[in-house]
Amino acid sequence: MFMKKVALAAVLATTSTLAYADGHGCSIEARVSIVGNEFPAIQTVGAGAQECAGGEVTTNLTADHQKINLAGMSGNPAEYTSAIIANSSIVALMNEDVIRPLDDLIAKHGDGISQGQLITLNGNVMAVAFMANAQHLVYRADLLEAAGLEVPTTYEEMLEAAKVLREQGLAENPVGGAYKAGWNLAQEFNNMFLGFGGQHFADGSAEPTISGEEGVKALEMMKALSEYMNPDFLTHDSNATNAEFRAGNVALMNMWGSRAATMTDADGVPQEVIDGFAIAGPMTVGGGDTPATTLWWDGWTVAKNISDEEAEATFLALKHAIRPAILEDEETSKQAVWLIDGYQPTEAAEGVFAAAQAGSIPYPMLPYMGLMHTALGAELTDFMNGSESAEQALADVEAAYRAAAREKGFLQ
Repeated sequence: MFMKKVALAAVLATTSTLAYADGHGCSIEARVSIVGNEFPAIQTVGAGAQECAGGEVTTNLTADHQKINLAGMSGNPAEYTSAIIANSSIVALMNEDVIRPLDDLIAKHGDGISQGQLITLNGNVMAVAFMANAQHLVYRADLLEAAGLEVPTTYEEMLEAAKVLREQGLAENPVGGAYKAGWNLAQEFNNMFLGFGGQHFADGSAEPTISGEEGVKALEMMKALSEYMNPDFLTHDSNATNAEFRAGNVALMNMWGSRAATMTDADGVPQEVIDGFAIAGPMTVGGGDTPATTLWWDGWTVAKNISDEEAEATFLALKHAIRPAILEDEETSKQAVWLIDGYQPTEAAEGVFAAAQAGSIPYPMLPYMGLMHTALGAELTDFMNGSESAEQALADVEAAYRAAAREKGFLQ
């Protein structure tokens, strides 16, 4: 078992002085097959890997990546030679032993990859990080100004602003959020729970500790926010929430930094939405000092159940995809807070850097956190739709989590 937490603020501060030996061409000699999420920065990485000649490089970039990456890497040989993951999704791959240590490949081909990009677990490099991420406030500055409102810095202020915006007829459902039942809803709870000072597990243990006062307060705040959301909020993931913002229906929302640069880059976005779009840091809640968000990194892995030739080709293709030269393109540079030598923060990175500087907590990289996340996503819906109390929903979460944790051997 591993219990490492990545101090992302330190990673963000890391700069590399190494030179990239092969800044242009890329030649490989075996197949490469990549599975990952679908947002623009990862699409750029996938396209960069496909520039390599000599071997076939395929990508499957989808919002459902976490539903298919483990199964796709469990066969022998594995269907996917790499999964692009984050500090949450690497846990499941580590637990099932389907990704390989990268130390030998780093020693052979690691020139140009900085120490700050190497994700080391149990003494082995298991992933190469290429970007940082966090959820933070994005908003319509024009609508807040029209209502005479300041930019919210707390969720309580967000609720007050939402009330005013609705009362003044500036937005019927002014709050947006990725509250889709399942992974997204669970993540919003994690953010709020940590903001209230919660701790998912007892110290040094897999025993859950979410059903106390902090958990109830987190759910109550989420429910209060949902009263100002589209009535179909339990179906809204990041894509749907972004669409609501682009359509001019949303004035305030907690959204991923990786989406910020392209938030208004779509056909048909009204000019007032483009002009009014603004970014701020993450909000606090309940009078606390810890932002109600989590810090993340995204990176790539190499499958265990593939040949050494395929592993080497995968490493080289993905190393090429995150070479410093990609930052020469202005649009690419804006897509993420890149953990790549030469990256200069853009305005779109403001929210992620604010999250790191404010002491936001990294997403818990614990071997049983995935089981907790799954239980939260499955059991909180009944509270959010009004059919169950917060206390009962949290009890259901802990019961579902304990059953899964016992099955995996984390609890007796």
